[in-house]
Amino acid sequence: MAGQAVDAMVHGKGKYALIRDPEDFQTGIYDKPLPCFGCGIGWFSFLFGFLCPPMWFYATILYFGNYYRKDPRERAGLGASAIAVISLLLLSAPYLSVCVCLSI
Repeated sequence: MAGQAVDAMVHGKGKYALIRDPEDFQTGIYDKPLPCFGCGIGWFSFLFGFLCPPMWFYATILYFGNYYRKDPRERAGLGASAIAVISLLLLSAPYLSVCVCLSI
C-alpha cells in the first residue's frame, strides 16, 4: 500500500464524511453586496452621470487610479463612465472650437 491513495469510502464503511461544519461558513470578499444600492460605484456614477455629468469625471478618476483593484466587480461600471467622459469630450470639442472661433 506504500505510495497508493486509500479510498475514503473504506474508512467510513460506506458513509460520507463531513468535511466542514455548516456553521463554519466563511464569506468571501465578493459575497458582500456592492456599496451603491448593490450596483457599485461605477454603475451608479454612470447612471447618475446623465443627470450630473461630473459624476462621470469622478468615476474616470477612480478608473485610472485603479480603484477596481479593490473589487474587480467595479471595473465595468468605472470603464463605462470613462468611455462616457471620452465621448463627451470628443463630441463637445468641435462645438467648443466653433464657439472660440466665433468669439474672436
